[in-house]
Amino acid sequence: MKTMNWFYFVSLKIILIFSFVVLLITGCSKKYETVSNDTFYKEDGSFNTDAAKDAYIALMNYHGYPVTKDLKEKIWVSDYGLGQFTKLGLGAMGFLNELEGDYLGQDLFLLPNQMLPEHYHLDTEKAPGKMEGWHVRYGVSYVYGEGEPTLDIKAVIPDCHMNGTVTVKNEIILHPGETAILNRKTAPHWQFGGPEGAIISEYGTYHDNDGVVHSDPNLVFP
Repeated sequence: MKTMNWFYFVSLKIILIFSFVVLLITGCSKKYETVSNDTFYKEDGSFNTDAAKDAYIALMNYHGYPVTKDLKEKIWVSDYGLGQFTKLGLGAMGFLNELEGDYLGQDLFLLPNQMLPEHYHLDTEKAPGKMEGWHVRYGVSYVYGEGEPTLDIKAVIPDCHMNGTVTVKNEIILHPGETAILNRKTAPHWQFGGPEGAIISEYGTYHDNDGVVHSDPNLVFP
């Protein structure tokens, strides 16, 4: 009887160790699956917003971000008219944007190695230039703004953005739970998604589209 108990416990221990190793290996092999840029364009060359939304929803599912039933309908996506969505684009989900009280809340979505183009916010007749801060929820975001230029930045600026250039290169690397704020009103800034993309909560003052100016004049901002 004692021999059988010993054999039972040893076998159970081996099974548990094996299960842990399998779980560890499969967990480490988890990887976000990227798709080609062609996926996001129709036969006539126009931007396929449904495909773009599906890609961001896949990113959300990968990271465990809550996907509500009406999210696909509400999420805003853009390739800024450049036809290089995997390199330059954005997804955004607005929750609050109130002129009275002057506050905004939204989540931003960046695919792996995707650039949110450089821009800044000017005063408008409706509201002053937006101030904002960023709180990374999932993934990693490389945030760029004014200050001493960082050597060997993590981002790869695509050629479609001002021939591969920007005006500011001070880099802040944000991991989940970390935050950063815009240093001053009207300051240029941009972001770049890390190897597993980034999901970022943005807190700011009222956002008026009329005040958005992109450093690259070739961008189309709907």
